[in-house]
Amino acid sequence: MGVFLLSSPAFLVFFSFFTFCLLVDPVLGITRHYKFDVKLHNVTRLCHTRSIVSVNGQFPGPRIVAREGDQLLIKVVNHVPNNVSIHWHGIRQLQSGWADGPAYVTQCPIQTGQSYVYNFTIIGQRGTLFWHAHISWLRATLYGPIIILPKRGIPYPFAKPYKEVPIVFGEWFNADPEAVISQALQTGGGPNVSDAYTINGLPGPLYNCSAKDTFKLKVKPGKTYLLRLVNAALNDELFFSIANHTLTVVDVDAVYVKPFETETLLITPGQTTNVILKTKPSYPNATFFMTARPYVTGQGTFDNSTVAGILEYESSPNSLHSSIMLPLFKPILPALNDTSFATKFASKLRSLASAQYPANVPQKVDKHFFFTVGLGTSPCQHNQTCQGPNGTKFAASVNNVSFAMPTTALLQAHFFGQSNGVYTPDFPSSPITPFNYIGSPPNNTMVSNGTKVVVLPFNTSVELVMQDTNILGAESHPLHLHGFNFFIIGRGFGNFDPNKDPAKFNLIDPVERNTVGVPSGGWVAIRFLADNPGVWFMHCHLEVHTSWGLKMAWIVLDGELPTQKLLPPPADLPKC
Repeated sequence: MGVFLLSSPAFLVFFSFFTFCLLVDPVLGITRHYKFDVKLHNVTRLCHTRSIVSVNGQFPGPRIVAREGDQLLIKVVNHVPNNVSIHWHGIRQLQSGWADGPAYVTQCPIQTGQSYVYNFTIIGQRGTLFWHAHISWLRATLYGPIIILPKRGIPYPFAKPYKEVPIVFGEWFNADPEAVISQALQTGGGPNVSDAYTINGLPGPLYNCSAKDTFKLKVKPGKTYLLRLVNAALNDELFFSIANHTLTVVDVDAVYVKPFETETLLITPGQTTNVILKTKPSYPNATFFMTARPYVTGQGTFDNSTVAGILEYESSPNSLHSSIMLPLFKPILPALNDTSFATKFASKLRSLASAQYPANVPQKVDKHFFFTVGLGTSPCQHNQTCQGPNGTKFAASVNNVSFAMPTTALLQAHFFGQSNGVYTPDFPSSPITPFNYIGSPPNNTMVSNGTKVVVLPFNTSVELVMQDTNILGAESHPLHLHGFNFFIIGRGFGNFDPNKDPAKFNLIDPVERNTVGVPSGGWVAIRFLADNPGVWFMHCHLEVHTSWGLKMAWIVLDGELPTQKLLPPPADLPKC
């Protein structure tokens, strides 16, 4: 009977139909397969040819395209001498913490000649995110966009665009970025800055030897374009503008926002922003620069240059415009240190907070945390000359704890109950030694070191205030939390006042993000629900600060239901 059923045409039709339903179910989504071959290949920018680490020979790397609800199986094969891991930045990773990607946090890195299949499902997210290497400074060249479309049949909450275009900002180093950070950590000084910023890997005509390496966005008059902006730069927040055009912000970090118009936007490393560009109704007889340059708040050196792409209008086939040299308009960007603009721009971001896209802000708080974030120093090794302040080494910390990366992945140690000697669950919930954080710096600028974590019971509602410090000068810090989105309920300048400032918190429609800039000389308050079991990294997305220790980790314990528990590790999980 079984043989008859298996060979029955009726059964085959049913089986095929059943399989088809599984593959295209609009709720469950489909399974999408990608293969990332991490290899070395030569790339020339600014008349410098360098062997870079890349995926599938592409720079930037390939785009991932999926719909909300889809499962992704991405096989990463390491063909380079470096250890590699890939982070799917902003993906919630519900119950799939083994696929998050930060080296020595959720996995050991993929060693040379080895591979790992990242297996995760996109749940409740739509918009733009990105993937990047998450070990040392490899993400200087290992990155690419993640485009998450809504489920089939569900429209955008804005008019459907004529075309969608990823625009990924990056940084180019003529030297090997791994050598740059290695030298800085050895000498204790600040690392050399990048030689150019890039748009989709291209520096543009404002740099020497780069006119041919210019990103050109060709558009038609009277059309609507959705620009998917990603800041994949290592160390710089960026202003961005297109000359003589207004942009409408509709989505940040894969969450819809109340639309608002702006001529310029600010985007920090780790953030994404979707904007609507409405082109001019008729051919404008001109071309337009789109430029980005840094927003700078710190005391150190920075790459003071500007990347430019060109917005070109397509003329009709019978037009004579193409043979004429058209005037080129340039946008006026804010001053490099325009904190006023940065503050006003951030204040415009609000969640949709609609019935379809609610802002589920935790209204009660189970645990309050107060974290200071900023720079400090560590002692110079004996018989060594260091280039940090007063002969020390630069360091960075959260609550004066500079995070020491373990040699065993934290998630493995936690899952198998083998934390002894790997980490301690005693990360301070507030500074051990309070001081005037934005006033005169304390005499002792030394940080402590440790692999300390915060442990949270499942479903704990958390309020976290992050305060910038003036120990080595106030500075903006884009903090990224893995495994969660959070609501930015308040921000301000000076020292956070727990008696007065909470009265001004927005608990109605605060913006929901995965990366937030802690204001220079100020503070930001966020809330999130710890509903995702696992080990979750939190760090500054300025790579130099992460290298100096501005990072920590949260452990969220399992809940009681099967859907609230971290699944066992996959068989191919890399070993240290």
